[in-house]
Amino acid sequence: MTLQLRVYVPPHPLIKHWLAVARDAATPSVLFRTAMTELGRWLTYEAAREWLPTQETTVDTPLASCPATLIDPSVPVAVVPILRAGLGLLEGAQTLLPLASIYHLGLERNEETLQPSCYLNKLPEKFPPQTRVLITDPMLATGGSMLKALEELTQRGVDPSLIRIVCVVAAHPALQKLNTAYPGLIVYTATIDGEVNSQGFIVPGLGDAGDRTFGT
Repeated sequence: MTLQLRVYVPPHPLIKHWLAVARDAATPSVLFRTAMTELGRWLTYEAAREWLPTQETTVDTPLASCPATLIDPSVPVAVVPILRAGLGLLEGAQTLLPLASIYHLGLERNEETLQPSCYLNKLPEKFPPQTRVLITDPMLATGGSMLKALEELTQRGVDPSLIRIVCVVAAHPALQKLNTAYPGLIVYTATIDGEVNSQGFIVPGLGDAGDRTFGT
């Protein structure tokens, strides 16, 4: 069977609500940060479905013993926010994955060539086998930054099939590149927009997520 990129746009009313708040140019920075936190939370909730490792056990209720399912703490989980905008989604993701290790990856895009370069890399030299990795980045536009992040992760032993990408807005150019380079990858996004302009911004998008998150 041929692998193909899978993109999920959860039809959740809270995701739709906070996406609308984030898209609105009149939304102040403090409320935009709240929207990013909430989108990080609900999209991570969806991404964790059938992804987090579990183990079967039994527990004693006040009345009797019964079967139970718990998250398996022996399987590592990591969150990699792509700086700086990915930090906006991190708080929401972290509330659902409190035991996850956080590894920061700083990427900046050349405004002329739109090619990414790395200015901060806090990834370990090698990830343990079976590590689940959640990447947070609000905008999946040209795909350059995400491809760079995936390259760094796979070089350190991460299985692409165990990676989940959480973004707010994804665009067709990025999704096409990811499908070519990493078929079988899974993306969770609040919406998909069709256009990326000459400056590398998604249209209609939501503007510069980093600037709007941090009020700069």
